[in-house]
Amino acid sequence: MAIKKITQAQNFLSAHAQLFSCPLCHQEMMATDSGLRCPEGHQFDLSKKGTLYFLQHQIKTEYATEMLAARGRMIQRGIFNPVLDLIGQWLPTDSALTIDVGCGEGGMLAYLADHGATGPKIGFDIAKDGIYLASQQATEDTFWCIADLTNLPFADHSADTILNIFSPSHYGEFRRVLTPEGTFIKVIPAAHYLQELRQGLFAGETKANYSNEPVMNHLAEVATIIHQEAVNYRFSLADESAFADLLQMSPLEWQANPEQVQALKTAPFSRITIDLQVVECRPKSSLPPASQTSLN
Repeated sequence: MAIKKITQAQNFLSAHAQLFSCPLCHQEMMATDSGLRCPEGHQFDLSKKGTLYFLQHQIKTEYATEMLAARGRMIQRGIFNPVLDLIGQWLPTDSALTIDVGCGEGGMLAYLADHGATGPKIGFDIAKDGIYLASQQATEDTFWCIADLTNLPFADHSADTILNIFSPSHYGEFRRVLTPEGTFIKVIPAAHYLQELRQGLFAGETKANYSNEPVMNHLAEVATIIHQEAVNYRFSLADESAFADLLQMSPLEWQANPEQVQALKTAPFSRITIDLQVVECRPKSSLPPASQTSLN
Protein backbone atom coordinates (compact mmCIF):
# COMPACT_ATOMS: atom_id res chain seq x y z
CA MET A 1 0.00 0.00 0.00
CA ALA A 2 1.41 3.37 -1.03
CA ILE A 3 2.33 5.77 1.76
CA LYS A 4 0.37 9.03 1.70
CA LYS A 5 2.30 12.15 0.70
CA ILE A 6 1.61 13.80 4.04
CA THR A 7 2.93 10.75 5.89
CA GLN A 8 6.10 10.75 3.78
CA ALA A 9 6.55 14.44 4.59
CA GLN A 10 5.99 13.86 8.32
CA ASN A 11 8.63 11.13 8.24
CA PHE A 12 11.07 13.47 6.47
CA LEU A 13 10.55 16.23 9.04
CA SER A 14 10.89 13.82 11.95
CA ALA A 15 14.24 12.65 10.57
CA HIS A 16 15.56 16.02 9.38
CA ALA A 17 14.00 18.82 11.46
CA GLN A 18 17.52 20.06 12.27
CA LEU A 19 17.95 21.12 8.63
CA PHE A 20 15.36 23.88 9.03
CA SER A 21 15.29 27.23 10.81
CA CYS A 22 12.32 29.49 11.42
CA PRO A 23 12.10 32.19 8.72
CA LEU A 24 10.50 34.55 11.26
CA CYS A 25 12.84 34.36 14.26
CA HIS A 26 15.65 32.22 12.78
CA GLN A 27 15.62 29.72 15.63
CA GLU A 28 15.81 25.95 15.27
CA MET A 29 12.71 24.01 14.31
CA MET A 30 11.15 20.96 15.91
CA ALA A 31 8.99 18.39 14.18
CA THR A 32 5.37 18.09 15.33
CA ASP A 33 2.54 15.83 14.24
CA SER A 34 1.40 18.53 11.81
CA GLY A 35 4.67 20.09 10.61
CA LEU A 36 7.36 22.27 12.17
CA ARG A 37 7.37 24.56 15.19
CA CYS A 38 10.03 26.86 16.67
CA PRO A 39 10.59 27.76 20.37
CA GLU A 40 8.85 31.11 19.77
CA GLY A 41 5.68 29.26 18.79
CA HIS A 42 5.79 29.94 15.06
CA GLN A 43 4.02 26.98 13.48
CA PHE A 44 4.19 25.76 9.87
CA ASP A 45 1.68 23.01 9.05
CA LEU A 46 1.87 20.48 6.26
CA SER A 47 -0.65 20.64 3.46
CA LYS A 48 -2.50 17.49 2.42
CA LYS A 49 0.02 17.22 -0.40
CA GLY A 50 2.87 17.04 2.14
CA THR A 51 4.29 20.50 1.43
CA LEU A 52 5.12 23.40 3.75
CA TYR A 53 4.32 27.06 3.12
CA PHE A 54 6.99 29.32 4.66
CA LEU A 55 5.89 32.66 3.16
CA GLN A 56 4.21 35.40 5.17
CA HIS A 57 1.73 36.11 2.39
CA GLN A 58 0.83 34.62 -0.95
CA ILE A 59 2.90 35.87 -3.89
CA LYS A 60 1.51 35.85 -7.41
CA THR A 61 3.98 34.78 -10.09
CA GLU A 62 3.83 34.26 -13.85
CA TYR A 63 4.91 30.65 -13.36
CA ALA A 64 1.48 29.02 -13.65
CA THR A 65 0.60 25.34 -13.68
CA GLU A 66 0.40 25.09 -17.47
CA MET A 67 3.89 26.51 -18.00
CA LEU A 68 5.46 24.41 -15.27
CA ALA A 69 3.71 21.25 -16.46
CA ALA A 70 5.07 21.88 -19.97
CA ARG A 71 8.57 22.23 -18.52
CA GLY A 72 8.10 19.01 -16.63
CA ARG A 73 7.12 17.16 -19.80
CA MET A 74 10.22 18.50 -21.60
CA ILE A 75 12.42 17.34 -18.71
CA GLN A 76 10.82 13.90 -18.96
CA ARG A 77 11.61 13.89 -22.69
CA GLY A 78 15.26 14.40 -21.75
CA ILE A 79 15.92 17.95 -22.91
CA PHE A 80 18.32 18.61 -20.01
CA ASN A 81 19.70 15.11 -19.41
CA PRO A 82 23.31 15.91 -20.45
CA VAL A 83 23.36 18.90 -18.07
CA LEU A 84 21.85 16.93 -15.20
CA ASP A 85 24.24 14.04 -15.78
CA LEU A 86 27.17 16.44 -15.47
CA ILE A 87 25.74 17.91 -12.26
CA GLY A 88 25.29 14.39 -10.91
CA GLN A 89 29.02 13.78 -11.37
CA TRP A 90 29.80 16.86 -9.27
CA LEU A 91 27.48 16.04 -6.36
CA PRO A 92 29.12 14.70 -3.17
CA THR A 93 28.75 10.96 -2.64
CA ASP A 94 27.59 11.33 0.97
CA SER A 95 25.56 14.50 1.20
CA ALA A 96 24.12 16.05 4.37
CA LEU A 97 21.62 18.03 2.27
CA THR A 98 21.05 19.12 -1.33
CA ILE A 99 18.78 22.15 -1.87
CA ASP A 100 17.24 22.96 -5.26
CA VAL A 101 16.62 26.72 -5.49
CA GLY A 102 13.61 27.59 -7.63
CA CYS A 103 12.85 23.93 -8.30
CA GLY A 104 9.63 24.60 -10.20
CA GLU A 105 7.72 21.38 -10.78
CA GLY A 106 10.63 19.37 -9.35
CA GLY A 107 11.64 17.46 -12.47
CA MET A 108 15.36 18.21 -12.27
CA LEU A 109 15.76 17.30 -8.60
CA ALA A 110 13.69 14.17 -9.18
CA TYR A 111 15.98 13.17 -12.07
CA LEU A 112 19.06 13.61 -9.89
CA ALA A 113 17.42 11.66 -7.07
CA ASP A 114 16.68 8.82 -9.48
CA HIS A 115 20.26 8.84 -10.80
CA GLY A 116 22.26 8.55 -7.63
CA ALA A 117 22.00 11.81 -5.65
CA THR A 118 22.45 10.83 -2.01
CA GLY A 119 21.16 12.16 1.30
CA PRO A 120 18.13 14.32 2.03
CA LYS A 121 16.99 16.67 -0.72
CA ILE A 122 14.78 19.75 -0.48
CA GLY A 123 13.26 21.57 -3.43
CA PHE A 124 11.63 24.95 -2.96
CA ASP A 125 10.04 27.60 -5.10
CA ILE A 126 8.10 30.78 -4.58
CA ALA A 127 5.42 29.49 -6.99
CA LYS A 128 2.83 27.40 -5.17
CA ASP A 129 1.70 25.84 -8.48
CA GLY A 130 5.20 24.48 -9.03
CA ILE A 131 5.46 22.91 -5.58
CA TYR A 132 2.06 21.27 -5.89
CA LEU A 133 3.26 19.67 -9.13
CA ALA A 134 6.56 18.73 -7.47
CA SER A 135 4.69 16.93 -4.70
CA GLN A 136 3.57 14.41 -7.34
CA GLN A 137 7.16 13.38 -8.04
CA ALA A 138 7.92 9.85 -6.84
CA THR A 139 11.21 10.51 -5.07
CA GLU A 140 12.88 9.09 -1.97
CA ASP A 141 14.04 11.27 0.92
CA THR A 142 12.90 14.45 -0.84
CA PHE A 143 10.83 17.32 0.57
CA TRP A 144 9.07 20.21 -1.19
CA CYS A 145 8.21 23.64 0.19
CA ILE A 146 7.19 27.19 -0.77
CA ALA A 147 9.84 29.64 0.43
CA ASP A 148 11.52 32.98 -0.21
CA LEU A 149 14.99 32.95 -1.74
CA THR A 150 15.98 36.03 0.28
CA ASN A 151 15.02 34.42 3.62
CA LEU A 152 15.69 30.70 3.36
CA PRO A 153 14.06 28.49 6.04
CA PHE A 154 17.18 26.34 6.38
CA ALA A 155 19.68 26.11 9.22
CA ASP A 156 23.11 27.71 9.05
CA HIS A 157 25.74 25.49 7.42
CA SER A 158 23.25 22.68 6.79
CA ALA A 159 23.70 22.03 3.03
CA ASP A 160 26.58 20.49 1.12
CA THR A 161 25.14 21.56 -2.25
CA ILE A 162 22.76 24.21 -3.55
CA LEU A 163 21.45 23.75 -7.07
CA ASN A 164 20.85 27.06 -8.84
CA ILE A 165 19.51 26.01 -12.24
CA PHE A 166 17.93 28.75 -14.39
CA SER A 167 16.85 30.53 -11.22
CA PRO A 168 17.71 33.75 -9.36
CA SER A 169 20.43 33.71 -6.70
CA HIS A 170 20.98 35.19 -3.28
CA TYR A 171 24.66 34.75 -2.57
CA GLY A 172 24.47 35.97 1.03
CA GLU A 173 21.92 33.30 1.87
CA PHE A 174 23.88 30.68 -0.07
CA ARG A 175 26.93 31.42 2.04
CA ARG A 176 24.93 31.21 5.29
CA VAL A 177 23.26 27.89 4.45
CA LEU A 178 26.23 26.06 2.91
CA THR A 179 28.72 24.12 5.00
CA PRO A 180 32.28 25.55 5.01
CA GLU A 181 33.23 23.14 2.21
CA GLY A 182 29.84 23.29 0.50
CA THR A 183 29.29 24.55 -3.03
CA PHE A 184 26.53 25.81 -5.25
CA ILE A 185 26.10 24.68 -8.84
CA LYS A 186 24.78 27.36 -11.16
CA VAL A 187 23.46 26.74 -14.67
CA ILE A 188 23.55 29.84 -16.85
CA PRO A 189 22.24 30.19 -20.42
CA ALA A 190 24.96 30.95 -22.97
CA ALA A 191 24.73 32.95 -26.20
CA HIS A 192 23.09 30.25 -28.34
CA TYR A 193 20.64 28.88 -25.77
CA LEU A 194 17.25 28.38 -27.47
CA GLN A 195 18.54 30.40 -30.43
CA GLU A 196 15.94 28.98 -32.81
CA LEU A 197 13.21 30.20 -30.48
CA ARG A 198 14.79 33.63 -30.04
CA GLN A 199 15.30 34.09 -33.77
CA GLY A 200 11.84 32.79 -34.58
CA LEU A 201 10.16 35.22 -32.22
CA PHE A 202 12.43 38.27 -32.40
CA ALA A 203 14.33 38.20 -35.71
CA GLY A 204 15.86 41.62 -36.32
CA GLU A 205 15.25 42.79 -32.74
CA THR A 206 17.68 43.24 -29.87
CA LYS A 207 15.92 40.41 -28.02
CA ALA A 208 17.11 37.97 -30.69
CA ASN A 209 20.58 38.06 -29.11
CA TYR A 210 21.65 37.21 -25.56
CA SER A 211 24.85 37.60 -23.55
CA ASN A 212 25.50 36.11 -20.13
CA GLU A 213 28.52 38.37 -19.57
CA PRO A 214 26.90 40.46 -16.76
CA VAL A 215 25.90 37.31 -14.86
CA MET A 216 29.31 35.68 -15.28
CA ASN A 217 31.13 38.86 -14.23
CA HIS A 218 28.99 39.20 -11.12
CA LEU A 219 29.51 35.54 -10.27
CA ALA A 220 33.29 36.04 -10.37
CA GLU A 221 32.92 38.88 -7.85
CA VAL A 222 30.97 36.88 -5.26
CA ALA A 223 32.25 33.33 -5.66
CA THR A 224 35.32 31.23 -6.26
CA ILE A 225 34.84 29.03 -9.32
CA ILE A 226 35.86 25.40 -8.75
CA HIS A 227 34.63 23.79 -11.97
CA GLN A 228 33.23 25.32 -15.12
CA GLU A 229 32.09 23.46 -18.21
CA ALA A 230 30.30 24.48 -21.38
CA VAL A 231 27.49 22.17 -22.46
CA ASN A 232 26.23 22.55 -26.01
CA TYR A 233 24.02 20.21 -28.04
CA ARG A 234 20.88 20.17 -30.18
CA PHE A 235 17.79 18.43 -28.88
CA SER A 236 15.27 16.86 -31.25
CA LEU A 237 11.64 17.90 -30.94
CA ALA A 238 10.01 14.63 -31.91
CA ASP A 239 6.50 15.94 -32.59
CA GLU A 240 4.23 18.97 -32.51
CA SER A 241 3.44 18.46 -28.84
CA ALA A 242 7.14 18.75 -27.94
CA PHE A 243 7.38 22.02 -29.88
CA ALA A 244 4.25 23.31 -28.12
CA ASP A 245 5.67 22.40 -24.70
CA LEU A 246 9.00 24.06 -25.53
CA LEU A 247 7.24 27.27 -26.48
CA GLN A 248 5.01 27.22 -23.41
CA MET A 249 7.80 26.50 -20.92
CA SER A 250 10.01 29.40 -22.01
CA PRO A 251 9.64 32.93 -20.60
CA LEU A 252 10.60 34.10 -24.09
CA GLU A 253 6.96 33.60 -25.07
CA TRP A 254 5.93 36.21 -22.48
CA GLN A 255 8.14 38.82 -24.13
CA ALA A 256 6.61 38.27 -27.56
CA ASN A 257 3.38 39.73 -28.87
CA PRO A 258 0.53 37.43 -30.01
CA GLU A 259 1.37 37.96 -33.68
CA GLN A 260 4.98 36.83 -33.17
CA VAL A 261 3.88 33.76 -31.27
CA GLN A 262 1.27 32.82 -33.87
CA ALA A 263 3.76 33.28 -36.72
CA LEU A 264 6.19 30.92 -35.02
CA LYS A 265 3.47 28.32 -34.46
CA THR A 266 2.81 28.22 -38.20
CA ALA A 267 6.49 27.43 -38.90
CA PRO A 268 7.69 25.14 -36.09
CA PHE A 269 11.25 23.80 -36.07
CA SER A 270 12.34 20.25 -35.25
CA ARG A 271 15.52 20.85 -33.19
CA ILE A 272 16.48 23.29 -30.45
CA THR A 273 19.95 24.38 -29.32
CA ILE A 274 20.89 23.90 -25.67
CA ASP A 275 23.92 26.08 -24.87
CA LEU A 276 24.83 26.46 -21.20
CA GLN A 277 27.58 27.20 -18.74
CA VAL A 278 27.58 24.87 -15.73
CA VAL A 279 29.60 26.32 -12.88
CA GLU A 280 30.41 24.91 -9.44
CA CYS A 281 31.29 27.66 -6.99
CA ARG A 282 32.05 28.40 -3.36
CA PRO A 283 30.83 31.76 -2.01
CA LYS A 284 33.63 34.15 -1.07
CA SER A 285 34.15 34.76 2.64
CA SER A 286 33.09 38.38 2.26
CA LEU A 287 30.65 39.71 -0.28
CA PRO A 288 30.29 43.26 -1.60
CA PRO A 289 27.32 44.93 0.20
CA ALA A 290 25.31 45.13 -3.00
CA SER A 291 25.76 41.39 -3.54
CA GLN A 292 24.14 40.39 -0.28
CA THR A 293 20.73 40.89 -1.83
CA SER A 294 21.60 40.30 -5.46
CA LEU A 295 19.14 38.12 -7.37
CA ASN A 296 21.36 37.67 -10.46
